[in-house]
Amino acid sequence: MFGKNKPVKIRGNSGHRKYGVAAKDVKELLKKGCKLLQLPLSGARVCLYEDGTIVTDEFFPTLLDNTELVLLSKEQTWTGVVCDIGKLLNTDRHADRLIEAATGLLSDEKSSKGRKILTDLLQNLKDTSDLESREEDEDWFNGVEARFKTKSAYMRYNCESRIRGYMKEVDDATRNVQKAKVKVEFLKTSSSLLEMLKTARYNGSYFDRTDKEPNRLCTPQGWFTCQGSFDQEVCRSLHSINPYGSRESRILFSTWNLDHRIEKKRAIVPALVNSLQNHKSTDVNLKYFYQLLFTRENLKLVHIVCHKKGAHNLLCDTKKIFKTPSNAGKAKPKPKVKKRRLI
Repeated sequence: MFGKNKPVKIRGNSGHRKYGVAAKDVKELLKKGCKLLQLPLSGARVCLYEDGTIVTDEFFPTLLDNTELVLLSKEQTWTGVVCDIGKLLNTDRHADRLIEAATGLLSDEKSSKGRKILTDLLQNLKDTSDLESREEDEDWFNGVEARFKTKSAYMRYNCESRIRGYMKEVDDATRNVQKAKVKVEFLKTSSSLLEMLKTARYNGSYFDRTDKEPNRLCTPQGWFTCQGSFDQEVCRSLHSINPYGSRESRILFSTWNLDHRIEKKRAIVPALVNSLQNHKSTDVNLKYFYQLLFTRENLKLVHIVCHKKGAHNLLCDTKKIFKTPSNAGKAKPKPKVKKRRLI
């Protein structure tokens, strides 16, 4: 079984240079490899470069000639080709060469999975999220109105536009209100909500990476993470995107949704209209409806795949629809008793 020398390619854990070595068994391979790479023989082992499988005496004869192997010292580990990918992506030194290589591979790649991996790799390698102004990154602003001079300003506007759209849907609901008195109160309510939005600058800070942490939904670099569908705590697919990184990512981000957990059209607006049937706008808890319609209290940022369009079947909290009376919970004052005058 042993005796015939098998040629293999061997390399170390940290270097990329490969050496040709011929050995009749693992023991001889380790001896030659450790001497070549100047590693201690005690505790050394050899594994497949591709997936990190340890090469044993029984496995060694089955290897194809010139199989690429990794020589490891006692404390070192190797989980496969992903180790090299991680090292490459953790430095900017090879970015240009990686882009060139990935572009070349993509043109010949037939596998749909391979094309997906290469496309995602190229998208992240061409990241320009560290640039902010139009002058620095003209390609990112391609198709964006000239009035926007920075990425953050445009992203803030992008969020404002979505929130304005929600406000317009509230206004449009006025047409469906039949009773004149209710319509008047609904218009007053809508006007008050609009003023609250203006004060908050339409919550555009959610997409603005330059804003303070409690106000934004992204990292200071511009990374957004999917928060999962309305009925989940987190996104199980770990979707993430940086629309500040490239024009393509900016456009793809437009497919992400600010989804209402308690639905706007099916639950919130109908509850608001219904609350005004026998009450005035001043009786309604506007802060509660404002939070449901326009804030992170009820909004979740979700990837299009995590956006479930079916009925959520979540209702407004009836205890919060109306303002709490100022005298609620207080004991009623005792009636004054007239004192009788003594004669």
